Amino acid sequence: MLGWVCALSVMAVSARELSSEVGALQVQFFRSSIGFIIVFGVWLLIGRPSLATSRPKMHVARSVLHYGAQCLWFYAIGALALALVISIEFTVPVWTALLAAIFLGERLTRLRILAISLGFLGVLVIVRPGVESFNLATLAIVAAAIGFGIILTMTKTLSSTEKPFTLIFHMHWVQLALGIVPMMFLWITPSWELMPWALGVGIAGSLSHYCLTRAMAEADATVVVPLDFLRLPVMMIVGYLLYQESVDLLVFAGASMILAGNLINVKTEHKRP
Repeated sequence: MLGWVCALSVMAVSARELSSEVGALQVQFFRSSIGFIIVFGVWLLIGRPSLATSRPKMHVARSVLHYGAQCLWFYAIGALALALVISIEFTVPVWTALLAAIFLGERLTRLRILAISLGFLGVLVIVRPGVESFNLATLAIVAAAIGFGIILTMTKTLSSTEKPFTLIFHMHWVQLALGIVPMMFLWITPSWELMPWALGVGIAGSLSHYCLTRAMAEADATVVVPLDFLRLPVMMIVGYLLYQESVDLLVFAGASMILAGNLINVKTEHKRP
């Protein structure tokens, strides 16, 4: 989980640095292309296992949605305080619980309703609708969080028949294909000083997937979810040191509510037979 926190922090800072010269679509292209090279290399190293799937349409739909949500995330990273973006991103498990109840028929218990309510309240505390901090970039990260929630719901469905590496491999090639088209018209050659950040966003993005998968395999979700909250103070410190972003206590308070909702949701999952 410390690897996960560090990798996502590097990806966030890399995206912020790249956004000084290129748009969110190009940042995502760096993420997809470098990530695909890494995943393809791993596929060769592990003996070229079969990537056949009986659900290609769902793979494509999931990958397209992830592409859009990731672009919104990169856009928000370039426009908002890092801690604010990460705080709203914490609502992904809450959206997943709500969407699973709507589309997968999972039961909405009192604890789940409490978890969802805390998540919504936390978002309201963070974005404070009606004040200056509520803008297009804020809407973008909220939309991205909802998108990630839908993706996790789709992943739950796909995981019943697909191997994890199959999910990751198909996601990368679809997103690379999607990114090539806009780059034919919107490509901006970044300065050489930014090339390490382009590598950073791709390598850190792929590394984060690996670290989270290992963490989930080695430890219980009740351990993993609280440790994910370390990203908030880390991003507050990074934002302050690198970009002179002020520490907003309301953001921390709202994120704490969201974390509480996530922990309640995890407790609910553990009670299920």
